[in-house]
Amino acid sequence: MRRVLIAAAVACLAAVGLSTPVLAAGAGSVKLQAGEWSFAGPFGFFDKAAMQRGFQVYREVCAGCHGMEYIAFRNLADLGYNEAEIKAIAAEYEVMDGPDDEGEMFMRPARPADLMPTPYRNDNEARANNNGALPPDLSLIAKARANGADYLYSLILGYDEAPADVEVPDGMYYNSAYSGNLIAMPQPIYGDDVEYTDGAPSTPEGLASDLTHFLMWAAEPKMEIRKRIGVAAVFFLSIFLIMSYLAKRRVWADIH
Repeated sequence: MRRVLIAAAVACLAAVGLSTPVLAAGAGSVKLQAGEWSFAGPFGFFDKAAMQRGFQVYREVCAGCHGMEYIAFRNLADLGYNEAEIKAIAAEYEVMDGPDDEGEMFMRPARPADLMPTPYRNDNEARANNNGALPPDLSLIAKARANGADYLYSLILGYDEAPADVEVPDGMYYNSAYSGNLIAMPQPIYGDDVEYTDGAPSTPEGLASDLTHFLMWAAEPKMEIRKRIGVAAVFFLSIFLIMSYLAKRRVWADIH
C-alpha cells in the first residue's frame, strides 16, 4: 500500500507541474515583489474585470510603444467583451489592406478578425523613436521571463532613484527589478494615469496588477482549459491507480 501512495503522490506532483507554465530565464538575481494572482496554482482562473482594466492600461499607456502582434481583436471576447464592443474597439484602429483594383495598398478601419496593429512600421522606425532601444512586443512577454507575473509587476513598480554609487547614463533609468538595474524604458505609470471605466482605484499597484493580469492572458489565453484538463487527469489517474491496486490484490489473493 505504501508504494501505491508514493506513486499517487508522484502522479499528483507531476500533474501539478504540468499545470504550471514553464518560463524562460531572464529576471536575473533581483528580488521580485510577489503579487496576488487569480491565475496562480492548479485551480487558477482569469479575472475578467482585472483583464479589462489591464487592457485599458495597455491601450492608454503602453500601446504607443509596444505592440501585441499575436492578438486579434476577436480574442478580446475572452475578456468579457461582446461582439458589438469588439467591433467598436477594432474600428478605433486602422490597418493596411490591399492591393486594390489599381494595385495600391490602402488603410481601412480594423475588423474583429484583424490582428492588433503595431505602433511602428518596422524595427528601425521603433529604434529611431526610442533612442536606439527596441520596445519588445508584449504578446508573449509574460512567458518570456522567469516568474513572469511577479517580474512584470515588479518591473512596472521598480523605478526609483539610483543609489549614490550607481551612474545612470543619459536615456537610461534605474529599476530595482531589472537585471543590471539600468533600463531604457521610462517609468510608465505613476498612479491615476488611467481613469477606469468601472471606477476602480488607479493606484500604481492597481494599474501594475491589472496590466499583469492582461499580459498573462495574452501570453497564455488557454490557461484555464489546460488547468481544468490537468485537474481532471489527476482525478482520473488517482481513481485508476486505486482500482488497479485493488484488482492486483484480488488477483493475487490466493498466492502467498
